[in-house]
Amino acid sequence: MFYVILLAMVAGFLALRLYSVLGKRTGHEQPLPKATEGARAPLTQPAAPRAVDGASEPRALPAGTIEPAAANGLRAIVAGEPGFDVNQFLAGAQSAYRMVLEAFWAADEEKLAWLAEPDVAAAFGEAIAARNTAGHRLDNRLVVIERATIVDAGLDGRVGRITVRLDGVVSAVTRDADGVVIAGSTTDAIETHDVWTFARTLKSSDPNWKLADTDEA
Repeated sequence: MFYVILLAMVAGFLALRLYSVLGKRTGHEQPLPKATEGARAPLTQPAAPRAVDGASEPRALPAGTIEPAAANGLRAIVAGEPGFDVNQFLAGAQSAYRMVLEAFWAADEEKLAWLAEPDVAAAFGEAIAARNTAGHRLDNRLVVIERATIVDAGLDGRVGRITVRLDGVVSAVTRDADGVVIAGSTTDAIETHDVWTFARTLKSSDPNWKLADTDEA
């Protein structure tokens, strides 16, 4: 059965590669890059900072809901691949969200290439290069994913596309080349509201749904 990321792969990859860092997302640190015309990086909606609870691992709540606009598209995807499971997809989407954010923050372009479509991965690489040139380093942590909701879905030929709204809380600190904090806080975190689209060719040998677009909610 196909998931966003095979659960076994997710568990092994997370155990080896996830990072635990603190800070606050302020809008001054480097945002996620645009991948295509009209696609915007996830941005933080105005919200009061939250205190960071110090937990070492990000938390994820149970998979969320499906908006009515996505129902017909999901039916088409299920018809094209009967093994598709919506709940498992939503759980995998949350894992992928965490992994992509942490890979970008850690400048792990190899992992981004595995998780995202080539144009998206290339945009991430350009942003990472610009960040490195500036001598900046991000100490970010996804504190919690509060909700994952499928807002749109469709099938174009054999390619399925599913758009998920992800509501979470992120903390982040931006440091300069000497490790001095130039933006953010080590004690506060604020809400994020992102809309990400995942794509996959149904019945292909590759079981992974990859990030195909990013936007803000």
